[in-house]
Amino acid sequence: MQISTPDPRPTPELSRLALYARLVRLDKPIGTVLLLWPTLGALWMANGGAPAWQLILIFSVGTLLMRSAGVAVNDYLDRDFDRHVKRTAERPITSGRVSGKEAIGIAVLLAIISFCLILPLNLLVKQLSVVALGIAITYPLFKRFFPVPQAYLGVAYGFGIPMAFAAIQNTVPPIAWLLLLSNIFWSVAYDTAYAMVDRDDDLKIGIKTSAITFGRYDVAMIMLCYAVHFAIQLFCGWYFGLGWPFLGGMAVAIGFSIYHYFLIRGRERAPCFYAFRHNNYLGAVIFAGIALDYALR
Repeated sequence: MQISTPDPRPTPELSRLALYARLVRLDKPIGTVLLLWPTLGALWMANGGAPAWQLILIFSVGTLLMRSAGVAVNDYLDRDFDRHVKRTAERPITSGRVSGKEAIGIAVLLAIISFCLILPLNLLVKQLSVVALGIAITYPLFKRFFPVPQAYLGVAYGFGIPMAFAAIQNTVPPIAWLLLLSNIFWSVAYDTAYAMVDRDDDLKIGIKTSAITFGRYDVAMIMLCYAVHFAIQLFCGWYFGLGWPFLGGMAVAIGFSIYHYFLIRGRERAPCFYAFRHNNYLGAVIFAGIALDYALR
C-alpha cells in the first residue's frame, strides 16, 4: 500500500503572497522600526507617560502599513533604476514577478486600511495623515533632483511625531516640529551610511543621494548629523523634564554612534550596511530611556 505525502511545493497563491510580502519588505522590518521608535517616543512625550494601548496599537500597525505602502510605490517608481543596482535587481517588480499595477493596488489597499485605523481619532490627525501620504509617495521622485533626498525621507519617516501630538493634544506644538527636525538629522545620518553601500551604482545611473553630495566629507557629515540629532533630543528631554533614565538612554545612543563611526570610516559596503541596520538599537535605547523615565515617576 502506497502512502501519499503532501506536496511540499507552495501553491501558486502562497507563492504570490510571498512575493507581495517581499514587495512590502515584511522580510526586512528595519524600515518599520526606524519609523516606529520616534513615533512611540512622541506618544509618550505628548501624553506625559504611557498612552492608551489603543493609541499604541493604532500607531504601531499604521506605521507598518504606511511603510509597506511607501516601499511598494518606491519600487514602482524606481523600477527602471533598480535593475541597474546589484542590491535591488531582484526585487519583485524589477525582476518582473510582480506587475506595476499589482504594486500600486497593494499600496492603495494598505493606505486605505491605514486610514481606517485612524477614523476614531480627531480631524487634525486625519488631515496630517493625508500630508504624510503625499510625502511618502513623492519621496522617490526627490532622488531625481534633490541633492540630499535623505532629508526628505526624514520628514516622511518622522511624520508620525506631529500626528502623535495631534492625536493626544489635538494640536501640534512647536516642540513636536523640533522633534521632527531631530528625526530629519537622524535619518540623514543613517540613510547616508545606507547610500554609501550603493554609491558606485547610483553614480552610474544618475540619481541623487547624500553620500554622493557629501563626497569625501560623507563620514564627517554623518557624525555631524548624529550630533545635531542628539543635541535636539537632549533639549527636548530637558523641555519635558526627563531625568537620568532618559540621559542614560542618550548616553548609550551616543556610544552607538561612535561605534558606527568605526564601522563606516573605511567606506566598505558591508560595515556601512551594518551601521545602517544598527540604528534600530540606537532608536530603541532612546525610546527606552523616555519610557522608563515616565514609568519611574
